Amino acid sequence: MRVLVTGAASGIGRATCLRLARDARAQGRKAQVAAVDIGPSPGLDALIDELRKQEAEPLALHGDMGSVDAPGRVVSEAVGRFGGLDGLVSNAGINRPGPLVEYSVDDWDRVFAVNTRATWLLAKAAYPALKASRGAIVAVGSMSGSNPHANLGPYGPTKAAVIMLAQVLAQELGRDGIRVNTVSPGMVRTGMTAQVYADQRIASERDALVPLGRVATPEDMADVIAFLLGPDSRYVNGHDLVVDGGVAGNFLGRLPGISQITRG
Repeated sequence: MRVLVTGAASGIGRATCLRLARDARAQGRKAQVAAVDIGPSPGLDALIDELRKQEAEPLALHGDMGSVDAPGRVVSEAVGRFGGLDGLVSNAGINRPGPLVEYSVDDWDRVFAVNTRATWLLAKAAYPALKASRGAIVAVGSMSGSNPHANLGPYGPTKAAVIMLAQVLAQELGRDGIRVNTVSPGMVRTGMTAQVYADQRIASERDALVPLGRVATPEDMADVIAFLLGPDSRYVNGHDLVVDGGVAGNFLGRLPGISQITRG
């Protein structure tokens, strides 16, 4: 498996790199993993060390996925090093919360550039290599892409857009043997949300909202991404797989007074 993963230094990206490396090792193969993050960091260095322990061939790459040039450049570097690509995971994302009536155009454009445009530019750049390998693309969406969430700025719209973008790419690239899908996480304990879960009361309340009884870990998402990249999902294309433990569908069950309704 020759794969490029953006937002790789922590959270879902890190867990995905390690899951793919473990899978390859278990199958007697060596994963070649291009781990991309915005710049050098202790987290990225630690990931590279962990990948080597899994007998993978890691490649640390740096690039701002919100820029016009970086997505194409990192793909080119990965293809040059590995001789091709079998998988692309567009995971890098940012969130700048705020009410839309007070939001700045610069922040709006920045969030869209990282969360949506980067997936398009990565797919464009990776297309020849993925066509040659009949590979797969997975973009990370969000339950906020299909459920409105106030005061998150353009985060929800960017995720709705990336879900539709992936579905359009699936239509266009499917004829070339390239599958394109999205994973839409619910609540996940990542570096982006660490401050929230540091409050044990809030953490417990969030766990209680999920029918499965807990907020997800990055590994929960990585396992699904690995499935969508692998042969067991060979006929899955243009699908948004919501991985939220059932929380988005649990709204009606949380309505005040629901337990007091009697049978008619």
